[in-house]
Amino acid sequence: MCRSFGVGPEGTETQRRTASTRERVWRNGRKLEPLWLNAAIACNGVNSIRTSVRKVTGATDNSCRVATGIHDHTYPVLILLPPSEKKTTLAGPAITVYTGVLYKGLGWSTLPKAAQNRGAKAITIISAKYGAISPTTVIRAYKEKIDNNAMRPKVGAVLDKNKSELIIDCRSSTYQSVWRSPVEKTVEVKVYTKVGGVKKTITHMSKKTRGEVVREILLSKTAPEDPAQLLQIVKESFTCTLIKGNQSTPWVLEIYI
Repeated sequence: MCRSFGVGPEGTETQRRTASTRERVWRNGRKLEPLWLNAAIACNGVNSIRTSVRKVTGATDNSCRVATGIHDHTYPVLILLPPSEKKTTLAGPAITVYTGVLYKGLGWSTLPKAAQNRGAKAITIISAKYGAISPTTVIRAYKEKIDNNAMRPKVGAVLDKNKSELIIDCRSSTYQSVWRSPVEKTVEVKVYTKVGGVKKTITHMSKKTRGEVVREILLSKTAPEDPAQLLQIVKESFTCTLIKGNQSTPWVLEIYI
């Protein structure tokens, strides 16, 4: 629970200014994180959250105001994730609201702070309700199937402007159809197994593996800027093959489990 430090009406003007400065720098005895992380502080059951620039008011029914800013992606690598059907019942940062198999594989809460910082800049989630959002965008849980035709212009308005050197696509085919990334710099992550030497596609466990691949990428201190660099990072923990794309199809990183 977030608390604000202040002084009573009997305090002097100097005391009030000092307390106000202290409040902006410290909260709950620890130094405030960058603003993008402040926006991600879960506000369940809190009447208000204070940051250095604005006050976000929440209700007492365990809900928060939904963040509305466009996700302006400027990081060298863009990681595209689908949402998950399974969600928490409380509002919060998108990366914590989605709790499906992929997000369990990613294990956001157990990532080091530096890896979370990289993830906040690299990841964009394609939501059936909210469009293209940052991991730290505060959302409410919802039950909604994506309307591809209605969502395409909304998602395109955000992602068409991205200047990333590499796009790592972990979406399902349903969410891929909402926005087609430039094939020349896109790597699709696909998961297979081999039975009797024959390659077999797997479904449910592929989500968990994609989450684990994203985790490995975020743990790397160097952001991959091309498919070859991505392969070097991922092959440290996975058996994988990189398939070169062409003018009509993206690169494919095949993961074998």
